[in-house]
Amino acid sequence: MATSPQIVVEPVSVRPVQMDKVEHLLKLQKWAQKITSILDLDELITKIVDDVAAAFCCIEAAIYLHDEERSELEMASVHGCTMHGKGTRLKVGKEGLVGYVASSGQLYYAPDVSIDPYYIACEPSTRSEVAIPLLVDGRLVGVFSASHHELDAFTREHLRWLQALCDHVGVAVHNARRFQLERHERQRMSYEEREARAIQQALLPKSSPFIPGFAISGLSIPAGAVGGDWYDFISFDDGCWGLVLADVSGKGTAAALLMSATRGMLRSLAQTCSGPGEVLTRLNRLLVEDFPSGKFVTMLLAVLNPSTRELTFSSAGHLRPLLVDENGARFLDSERGMPLGLGTGEFSESKVQLSPGSRLVFYSDGITEATGLSDEEYGAERMRDHVLQPDASAETILADVRTFANGEGLHDDATVIFVRA
Repeated sequence: MATSPQIVVEPVSVRPVQMDKVEHLLKLQKWAQKITSILDLDELITKIVDDVAAAFCCIEAAIYLHDEERSELEMASVHGCTMHGKGTRLKVGKEGLVGYVASSGQLYYAPDVSIDPYYIACEPSTRSEVAIPLLVDGRLVGVFSASHHELDAFTREHLRWLQALCDHVGVAVHNARRFQLERHERQRMSYEEREARAIQQALLPKSSPFIPGFAISGLSIPAGAVGGDWYDFISFDDGCWGLVLADVSGKGTAAALLMSATRGMLRSLAQTCSGPGEVLTRLNRLLVEDFPSGKFVTMLLAVLNPSTRELTFSSAGHLRPLLVDENGARFLDSERGMPLGLGTGEFSESKVQLSPGSRLVFYSDGITEATGLSDEEYGAERMRDHVLQPDASAETILADVRTFANGEGLHDDATVIFVRA
């Protein structure tokens, strides 16, 4: 692991001396480069107060950060103070040299704290103190302060040096705070994504349904943390089963929210309607009223009757299901059915007999539109060829798609329902 750069400052005398200007500028430049390279806020301000205190033989050095919402300054790092610790707060414009400097935006030096109107007693041996605002584009970031046991301990040269240094410190602290806030935001979003993913996965079937004479499985892989694809198995009192595969337009959290709402509506309607066409018609009316403009859902909804081996399905603008039986492989058409949520319309029903040994596949466009390095799509025909293999399943379809993508990964949610009679 790379180590953070060390800030080292050669001690300087607190008595008046003539510093070589070139040497002074070189030291200042070296300090600035090292300070601005540190993005860990706690590490940065700790190094500043420790090294400045050592360089000037200060009793105390501290950095206060500006809390704009509360109009306060919070001690974020301190060296040498025995009276106050991190977290101490001062009111802007009301408490101490630090509060005054935060209000005025100007360096303030008290050569004799015993007669200074703004000084608040701290260390008993303190005789002089300086406070310097940390500003970025005229906006207050915080305040740096340092105190000494001698009267008038800071010369004009020292004050100019500290002022120049604090110009760089202000920028460094501002950048480190922004980095810290962005990192916390990324961590928060990552946590929320994990929570959303767990919730979405909980909405998917926990296991495959037990249907005599059939083996049915489903699998859904979101392209991101969450997605807009969804599948479901719904049992009916008469022994029939509903099979659902849907794809909400868009990706990510927005699509996942619309998916969750659609799932709840469909499940409540499925038990009260006579067939998949009626379910989609009533569901569509609800989504037209509730969905944001431009958002829609494509869906395949089927009802399987195990006793007659008949499957009745309706499509809302979704990709055609694939059937493989003794007659070969073919994609099943439906007469009419537009995507849900775009406008009012009707949905036709189609029936198909599932003979022993036949296979039926519902899938999302994340399967057929998956691309490899050459930008060629996986395609429906390549999927048909795979399903013709005797050992094909939902798992092998997704594995084949990933192999085809050649490490590129899935750019869209990929979902499959596989029915074997």
